Amino acid sequence: MSDTPGWASPGSTPPERGPEDGGSAQQPQSPPPRQPPSAPPPQQPQGWGAPQPPQQPQGWGAPRPGPQGPGGWGGGGWQPHPFAAKPGVIPLRPLGVGEILDGAVSTARAHWRTVLAISLGIAIVTQVIATIAMRLWLSDSSGIAALEDNPNPTDEQLRDALTDLGAFISVTGLVTILGSVLATAMLTMVVSRAVLGRDVTFAEAWQDSRTRLPRLLGLVLLVPLITGLAVALPMLVGLLTGSGGFTALVTIGGIVLAVWLWVLLSLAAPALVLERQGVAAAMRRSAKLVRGSWWRVFGIQLLVMVLVTMVAGIIEFPTTMLAGLLTGEGTDSFFGGGTDELTWSYLTVTGIGAVVASAITLPVSAGVTALLYMDQRIRREALDIELARAAGVDGPHRES
Repeated sequence: MSDTPGWASPGSTPPERGPEDGGSAQQPQSPPPRQPPSAPPPQQPQGWGAPQPPQQPQGWGAPRPGPQGPGGWGGGGWQPHPFAAKPGVIPLRPLGVGEILDGAVSTARAHWRTVLAISLGIAIVTQVIATIAMRLWLSDSSGIAALEDNPNPTDEQLRDALTDLGAFISVTGLVTILGSVLATAMLTMVVSRAVLGRDVTFAEAWQDSRTRLPRLLGLVLLVPLITGLAVALPMLVGLLTGSGGFTALVTIGGIVLAVWLWVLLSLAAPALVLERQGVAAAMRRSAKLVRGSWWRVFGIQLLVMVLVTMVAGIIEFPTTMLAGLLTGEGTDSFFGGGTDELTWSYLTVTGIGAVVASAITLPVSAGVTALLYMDQRIRREALDIELARAAGVDGPHRES
């Protein structure tokens, strides 16, 4: 104890009156000779001298209990690894938002033949069905057209208009969701190979994902049903009470609940495809991976939705204007909002623009979902070590 005075408060003499010296506490001159020459001067701040040299790196990195500090990426104790292995499109470590987006784009660029075949095929089928549905239920011969210049429609006209609108929304909504998730399924296989630096053909992606399609279809139907019921049931309860304010309040609560459930289940598709899970197991798996990172997953998914919407709008705007000029409607076809211009020629031109937009945005949105799933597993389950082993590199932090 008397040999380590520097670990006590520097400059405090009461601890030096050690009864451990066998009654030498009455010797006033004992503290100076027992203080080593390297001890900090008394005027230094108490307790911060010798044990903490100023050259130490300010507490970052050293106290980490493992490869990821207590605070995670960007939190207390975490330091980025510039020499992480990168056998494919992403470094094998926890990813930032920019790296997830870059990985999705890099996958589309590196494997453009396979990605384009998948996204273009799904986009064409989806748009053809949407175009036919639009012509049948939203053209000038539909029930909705009868309401445009009729301020006092009859009950039959309202019923016809609502029937046409409901049919159009149901068909196009289902086809859009189905196409998006099917693209996620096949493109997830492409991303899983691209992360390891391996090529994959369209046939291989289809072969790897086709056995999951029945369960994936069940997931496609169940997740929208759950989120839809989260809004419909509170709204129905509010309508039954007859109070407009209460109905609005519970409807807003239902929308919030639906968004929460959508984010919680947003990683179910890649979990089902890559882990060969069932529908219920994939939903539980997604909830487990998202839990504790809900706001991060929500922010990334929202950012991707905004970017995809902006890119699609930029691509579709010129084709919509061109379709209006070719059909003689000019800018009225875009700003007018009527149904008279929904001719086959107009729908064909606008459909081409929609196909191009979908072929570009589908790989990005699907790739981000797959990489976000992998990133959550890297953060929680050290998936980077398994990926490094599968890619044949030494470890998750080897320089690429």
